[in-house]
Parts: sequence; structure tokens; C-alpha cells
Amino acid sequence: MAGSSTELRTALQNGPVVLDGGLGTRLEARGNDVSSALWSAEILRQQPEEVRAAHQDFFEAGARVATTCSYQVSYSGFARVGVETDAVDELLARSIAVAQDARAASGLGPTEAWVMASVGPYGASLGDGSEYTGDYGLSAAELRDWHRRRLQVLAAAKPDALLCETIPSLAEVVALREALSDLATPAILSFTVADGRLRSGESLVDAVRIAESTPNILAIGVNCSAVADTDRALRIMREASELPLIAYPNSGEVWDANARSWLGSAQSLVAYVPEWLALGVKLIGGCCRVDTGELAEIAAAATRPRS
Repeated sequence: MAGSSTELRTALQNGPVVLDGGLGTRLEARGNDVSSALWSAEILRQQPEEVRAAHQDFFEAGARVATTCSYQVSYSGFARVGVETDAVDELLARSIAVAQDARAASGLGPTEAWVMASVGPYGASLGDGSEYTGDYGLSAAELRDWHRRRLQVLAAAKPDALLCETIPSLAEVVALREALSDLATPAILSFTVADGRLRSGESLVDAVRIAESTPNILAIGVNCSAVADTDRALRIMREASELPLIAYPNSGEVWDANARSWLGSAQSLVAYVPEWLALGVKLIGGCCRVDTGELAEIAAAATRPRS
């Protein structure tokens, strides 16, 4: 699979590469219940065939990356429902195998479509929406120790990249940089932002500087944020770094952790695609509430010949 990671680096040089949309959104659209605190991770445990089918749906819509169903697979999260550590290890590995199976079933090879292992933030394990604030009360060292084993297990399952996403604070950026230091797998760090800063209110430029020093860094960018906030953050990041950028915002709706539902109105991000590609975005797709219909429009806009 090392060759596949090399092909991904080459693809990013040529760009753009189309990501998938919101996996939980696709699973829900297929009739699955994703309202529990374990979200899509529970579907991976109980119905992996549904996760495989959801990945295939996105590949058929034009995605060339499957983001694994591991965002909310954590030892602490599953411990609360009585699942042992070894079983969590198996689920992490399963998330990658399922995505690889979906790629093959879609008629795509490892040099034309890629599997990225989703590494959700600490807040995702709590199921309380704290990934949108970064207010964990944990030090960078504590967060590093929380992330380390999961990253090691995911890397051992040979994804094409580790996608560390929805990072809300500098402490978690530092923690991930340190936890990734012993791994050879390429890594992407993607932040969740508001008003030109991390969700914690800390400097986005400082986050970029830390991310740039992460071993095997492949790209940096923004996800799980409103389209306008994503646009502003990408421009700040472009000024601060020459690394390839990744962008996959939410629909514009806002997650209510107490009600376990999305509120507000959706906003299409398709109109932003040409601007973001011109800015240096090499990986583009959607996050929460972006389903196959809009993903197909994003794919069409991203692959349209540009004058």
C-alpha cells in the first residue's frame, strides 16, 4: 500500500482529488439510525455492509476518496457501552477494510481512488458537541496519550493517509503532531473554524505552524465548518503555508448536541469550488449534511476543465 500513498501524493500535485460527503448523512439517508452517542460507529459495529454500501454510493457520485467510519470509534467511547479494547482495535481495522472493499466493488483501484482513515477529535468521543469548542480541560500530553493507540492501530491497517479532522484547539494540534511522530503513514490535519480562528478562539496561523512540523504531513485545511468560515480560513491558511489544502465544509446547518439534530438552513458550496481550487485546494468535498447529490455537483465542478 506504500505505492498507493505515493500515487496519492502525485495525484495531489496534479489535483484536484474529490473527497466524499458526510458518511453519517449518507447512512441516515439509507435508513440507518445515527442518533446515538456512538453515531456512525454503531453502524460499523452492527451493520458493516451498510457502511460499505454508503462508501460505494459516494464513489458512484464521483468521490475518489473514502473516509473511513472511524471518526467516533474510540476506546473511551466504546468502554461506556461495555466494548473491550481489543474489540475496538478490530473495529478500527474493519473501518479501513470496509472502505477498501467498497473501492474494489466500485471498480476502482488503489492508484485511482484512496482510503483515508478518519481520526476524530477527543470531543467526538464524548458525543456532546465539544469538538466545536475544544473545551476539554485536558493538556496536550493527555490528548496525545488518548490519541496514540488509535493512530497506531489505524496506521497498521494500511490506509493511504490518516485524516485527523475536526481539530478545534491548539492543544489537540500539538497532541496529534506528537502522536504521529513515530508513524510513517502520511497525515492530513483539518481544523474546524469560526470567524477566522480555531473553534477554541485560538490562532489559525499558529495551528498551521504546528501542523507544518508534523511528520509526513500531506495537506492541511478545514472541515465541519460553515462555507463562509471555511472560505475565510482557507485564505488565511494559504497566506501562512504552501502545503496543499483540503476543504470539506458542512452544509451550513448547525449541530444541536442536546437535541441530537441539525438546525438551520443548508447552503450549497458548489459555487465556491472554482475559487478554492484556484487558491490551492487539492482535496475537496463535503462534511456533515452533504450527501451524494451535492457531492456529484462538487465532483463535476472540480473536474470541469478550467481555462
